[in-house]
Order: sequence, then C-alpha cells, then structure tokens
Amino acid sequence: MSGQFEASVEIDRPVEQVFAYLADGRNDAEFSPRVQQITKTPEGPTTVGTVFRSTVKDAGLKTSREFRITRLEAPRTVRWSEQSKNLITAEGGYDLEPLPDGRTRVRIFNELEGHGIGKLLLGPALHAARKDAPAFGERIKAAVERS
Repeated sequence: MSGQFEASVEIDRPVEQVFAYLADGRNDAEFSPRVQQITKTPEGPTTVGTVFRSTVKDAGLKTSREFRITRLEAPRTVRWSEQSKNLITAEGGYDLEPLPDGRTRVRIFNELEGHGIGKLLLGPALHAARKDAPAFGERIKAAVERS
C-alpha cells in the first residue's frame, strides 16, 4: 500500500543555485524539523549512489533513515530512494524549472509505502504529509533564499 504527496514552490534564486542546495541532502535539517542529524557518504559532490543517513523524529519516535540518490541531472532533477527498513519508507525527488528573472519553480514529491504494521499507519502519515506539503515547500523556499 502506498500514496503520494507533493507541493510546488517558486524560489527567488537561479535554478543552478537551488539545484546545488537541494542535491546536498545535508541541507534537509535546515527546512525539515523532523531531521535531527544527517551525514553524507562519500564526501565530495553528490552523485548517483551518494547515501544520506539521518536520525529523524516522527510522532515522538526517533528512527534512522538511509536514502540513496538514484538520479541526478543538473540542474533539473534529483531522485532518491529510501534504503532503510522502516514501517513507512519513501521515494521521491525534486523537479526544478527555471523561471524568468532568475527564479526557480520546484516540485517536491514523495511516494510513501507502508510495510507490515506500517500499512495501517500509512493513511494518517499521508494525511499529515499532504496537510504539511505547502508549508514544507515554503520552508524549503526560505532555507534556499537564506543560503
């Protein structure tokens, strides 16, 4: 059982700058209050195969997450797939579109999948994610524009 949520936001920065910021998953902690810490392996530029490991707090519970970059096409596309064995896992990405005057439109999306008892938790998790999606987009916008 799975379901998707998404949001779009326009950022007052050029597409190359937005792509560089979003491709470095260590920046997630700046716009996602769930992320308590995050690391990158290997060091250096993000490429297909780069892994980001994080500790997140959802509904009062800490979990470890591991995401692998599966597609990276500068400056327009970032895709990832969760490798961890959690009750609910995610695959998702960013689609970036350059706009006039040096701005960028970003489409953010995640496909959540429930595993085991996580199938029962998926509905409420999707509801919360969909409800937060516009605010999540605004947090990304604010973080990129601060950087």
